[in-house]
Amino acid sequence: MLDSIFQSILNIEAAGTAFPWQSFLLCTGVSLLLGIIIACFYMYRNAYSYSKSFVATLATLPAIVQLVIMLVNGNLGAGLAVMGAFSLVRFRSIPGSAKEISSIFLAMAIGLATGMGFLGIAVMFTLILGLTNLLLDWVGFGEQKNAEKTLRITIPEGLDYSGVFDDLFERYLSKWDLVQVKTTNMGSLFKLDYRILLKDMNKERELINELRCRNGNLEILCGRVSVRKEEL
Repeated sequence: MLDSIFQSILNIEAAGTAFPWQSFLLCTGVSLLLGIIIACFYMYRNAYSYSKSFVATLATLPAIVQLVIMLVNGNLGAGLAVMGAFSLVRFRSIPGSAKEISSIFLAMAIGLATGMGFLGIAVMFTLILGLTNLLLDWVGFGEQKNAEKTLRITIPEGLDYSGVFDDLFERYLSKWDLVQVKTTNMGSLFKLDYRILLKDMNKERELINELRCRNGNLEILCGRVSVRKEEL
């Protein structure tokens, strides 16, 4: 009984045999349903950073891939060759994040499975991978407990920045690195950019207050490190 769930619903006796329209509609319906499920998983994991167009694409991509596979009569090699032609299209958009690329690969894999008629495998794999991703998010897998930050300190030109803050850094930071020095305001000010790692996140304000006493109460900026999107 269990084996029959994972068998293909398409019974191809010879090359060129047309698919019954019932099988086509069933595969298309399952593809669209699983595409919507994949899109919902993606929206849940990226609650504040997804776009409507990308979510709609995720929902329909399995059905598109499934149609290509069915049109080549289940020949997986020919189907992949046809899909390879789609790579010639250059999308005018920002580079995708790792989550976006993995979601696209998942949608395409589900389309391949439904196009070959393996609906049971497609359903089970979608649920397993979707729930696994949610579990990894919930447990905070891969998150840094004490992430690096950027510290920008503005100082007057008369202040020698070499080692002027070292005693404060040794007290509050476990690691620091001077990344760059930049002049501003016609050379009357210096901006020092550091990459820092705080010993205690709760003492960030304390550190800033002490730095203000050293730099003449000029501008100080402390925030998360500006990095590229997580790209594969």
